[in-house]
Amino acid sequence: MSANLKKLSELSKRGPHRVMEGDLGFTGLPGKVYVPAEGKAVPGIAFGHDWMKSVGDYHKTLRHLASWGIAVAAPDTERDLRPNHAGFAADLVSALQILAGVKMGNGNVTISPNKLGIAGHGMGAGCAVLAAEDNPQVKAVAAIYPADVAPSSIKAARGLFKPGMVIGPDDDSDGILGSGNPAKLAYNWSGPVVYRTVKNGNQQAFSEDSLAKLLLGTGRTKTSVQETVRALITGYFLHQLGGEKVCSGYSEEDASGKGVESVFGHDLAEQAGLADGGAISLF
Repeated sequence: MSANLKKLSELSKRGPHRVMEGDLGFTGLPGKVYVPAEGKAVPGIAFGHDWMKSVGDYHKTLRHLASWGIAVAAPDTERDLRPNHAGFAADLVSALQILAGVKMGNGNVTISPNKLGIAGHGMGAGCAVLAAEDNPQVKAVAAIYPADVAPSSIKAARGLFKPGMVIGPDDDSDGILGSGNPAKLAYNWSGPVVYRTVKNGNQQAFSEDSLAKLLLGTGRTKTSVQETVRALITGYFLHQLGGEKVCSGYSEEDASGKGVESVFGHDLAEQAGLADGGAISLF
């Protein structure tokens, strides 16, 4: 019997905390910080944007996480046509260290150094995996429609023994310009991993830059997809970092919920393109 994604609808909406925003620039790292207005030893994550995107393209998502009591630091670097993926991964690590070492919200918010995670979308998801490799600070990772990066995040995932959630495209989505193999990333993950798909979700649907997408013809923002993905990553981090047992289903590989499917085992291998006549390859 599959686990139930409790509170999925509730977690897709704004949380109970008032949110404060800050500028990472005072530390020398361009970017933004979003924190709940009050809280002691709250969880914190670093968040990485997709290729040619900015922190502003995730404003609602990052505020959403903070409204549920999760502090977020998001570097606004490597935004040009040819980004340095290893450099962006290093910036994510720096952002995480800043969260753990600086009092936020006029001193009313402290982030626990033992409750740190990392997340990203597209390019930022691949870089999040790179940043988590050999990093004991990182307790959990969420990769949203991860794209290919160099060095390879799929190779890095083989050395990740910490929990991870990977969100991949739905079979019925109308996305274009997909630039990675999320299922293969999840299949190669050495630690406990969950792989989710969201109805009509794809890499282009998640960021909030609606006008730019229309002008470039690369798809459109989908509010329902955004809300469901926000609920998934919120519930996952509340369980993995915050220890909230009511959200334990978000860490179960076979969990189910409205508009959400979980893929695992042989089905995951097939989606990754690694199953051939019963033989499965790691490479």
